[in-house]
Amino acid sequence: MAAKLAYENEAHIRRTVIDLWRMEFLGFFDCWNDYENQLTTRAFMFCDKRRRPELVVVAFRGTEVFNTAQWSVHGGFMKALGLQKAGGWPKEVNQAEGHPPFAYYAIREELKAGLRQNPEAKFLVTGHSLGGALAVLFPAVLSLHEEEEMLQRLEGVYTFGQPRVGDENLAAFLSKHLDGSPPRYQRFVYCNDMVPRLPYDDSTLLFKHFGACLYYDAWYRGTILEEEPNKNYFSPLYVIPKYANAAWELLRGLLIGRIKGSPPHLPHDYVNSMRLTKTSLLQERAPPFVSPR
Repeated sequence: MAAKLAYENEAHIRRTVIDLWRMEFLGFFDCWNDYENQLTTRAFMFCDKRRRPELVVVAFRGTEVFNTAQWSVHGGFMKALGLQKAGGWPKEVNQAEGHPPFAYYAIREELKAGLRQNPEAKFLVTGHSLGGALAVLFPAVLSLHEEEEMLQRLEGVYTFGQPRVGDENLAAFLSKHLDGSPPRYQRFVYCNDMVPRLPYDDSTLLFKHFGACLYYDAWYRGTILEEEPNKNYFSPLYVIPKYANAAWELLRGLLIGRIKGSPPHLPHDYVNSMRLTKTSLLQERAPPFVSPR
């Protein structure tokens, strides 16, 4: 729900967190991309309660539906997170007064301050689509900067419809830092969503997912797989099932409306996957605080 809510404006997010979820709103981030010279990255932060919070959540927004620039440069995940044009990933950045913040640095400092005040609290990072890519890369940069104390407080990374973010070397690096029992990294894929199958895992592009895939089919039946079916999307083996599923999604959307039918990449199908499934993937893998509702 937080990954879905991240697409809304600050006022709507604040009202939802405080009035509907009865939780504590901690901040909204509208952040600068040094390569595009504009604000492209948004996130918000909240915690479960005001006094002695146990969990802080950071939710990154995914790609804006009508932003063609974001769709065309979907590979610039590190740039959106705050990569510096002049110096890569320095541990600290000096920003001119009044300059908009960079996502990684602003969120890291806000998290540090909150965790310092609440020694028992842990944090979780989430996002849908591009937001999922940013969510999984956030702890990668923490690891690069040797922020071990923060990483020990990382409860989990939950991504929904997340594209691949790097090659097998990055996958191995991230696996090492996100391993746990249960695993701290939860990557959800709904049906024939194209985005988790991009960029391609082939001999040319060499992009790799890592960790298990928590996969839901068109009927919201869940299973844990090593990789989503038809991992590069255009395999001839999946042509008939793919078009049959597209027809089913269209029919379901016309008959049921916005509750259960939609293109397979939209956030509410990921929400429905966990609301409507009879398969307890979260109970099998998720940390104890998660309770499907």
